[in-house]
Amino acid sequence: MSEASTNSLVALHSAVAGRAARNAGVAFDAAWLDGLRVNQSAVERRTATLGTRRAVKKDAQAAWLLKAVTCIDLTTLNGDDTEGRVRRLCSKARRPVRADLLAALGFAPEAIATGAVCVYHRFVAAAVDALAGSGIPVAAVSTGFPAGLNPHALKLREIEASVADGAQEIDIVVTREHVLTGNWRALYDEVHEFRAACGDAHLKAILATGDIRVLSNIARASMVCMMAGADFIKTSTGKEGTNATLDVSLVMVRMIREYRDRTGARVGFKPAGGVSNSKTALAYQILMKEELGRAWLEPELFRFGASSLLADIERQLEHHVSGRYSAYHRHPLA
Repeated sequence: MSEASTNSLVALHSAVAGRAARNAGVAFDAAWLDGLRVNQSAVERRTATLGTRRAVKKDAQAAWLLKAVTCIDLTTLNGDDTEGRVRRLCSKARRPVRADLLAALGFAPEAIATGAVCVYHRFVAAAVDALAGSGIPVAAVSTGFPAGLNPHALKLREIEASVADGAQEIDIVVTREHVLTGNWRALYDEVHEFRAACGDAHLKAILATGDIRVLSNIARASMVCMMAGADFIKTSTGKEGTNATLDVSLVMVRMIREYRDRTGARVGFKPAGGVSNSKTALAYQILMKEELGRAWLEPELFRFGASSLLADIERQLEHHVSGRYSAYHRHPLA
């Protein structure tokens, strides 16, 4: 690999997710929601050009894909999860890319790690133990994930329990009814209380956009969650019929940009569900770069909620190094 290519890889590399400054939130102000309308046709035209406006090939593509690995919340949220599976996933999070591929790209085996590991509360303590010393945070899904219909007091206790077990990030689900009925004050109050229960842990608010559907409501819900103190806004639980799409992501990142312009605070973004291949990951990275800037290519402000994505990225990196595609079973998650 050329010196210029190596420099490109180094410039895009970050081994372990950092900790961005917290979003303190602001007082609820319904006037911020006035005039928030989304032109769906314009959104579709914009997202349709993402793959055509910027070409990322060869060494540059390898660099972007390595960066994508550092932004993955490596996730297992299945009914048949076990502690053994979670510990294997944590091992993969520590060394997500095969050592021989990293060596061919000029990196030591420990140079790349995922942004976080995301699990149910039941496995937070095991994940924290398995990741000890790595600097990789554990994210816990909470508040009655994925439906979010548990009693509010129980949701708060679940957050507190995960934080007590060592979770540094809490992925909460909002009550969709508040959004669907336009009860924005109730949504604000809910997320504000979740934020307080998190203590020092970062709050990632899942909007479940596949359930909300209407882009204007997605814009308003994004803004309200940020006003209430969300450190990240996230598209989906991965359990809806429709999960992350570029259309809803464009709407959400533009709300992040507007919130930054109003307050100076930088809020992160996490597309989750449906991001399963390298081509899609690159499209999201291009979206972040063009809409929010270079800082939103780092794990402090951008994450993928994914599991199968890592296997495809590793496969693409092997093709970059060897010129040959390998079978998926040669790239297990754990």
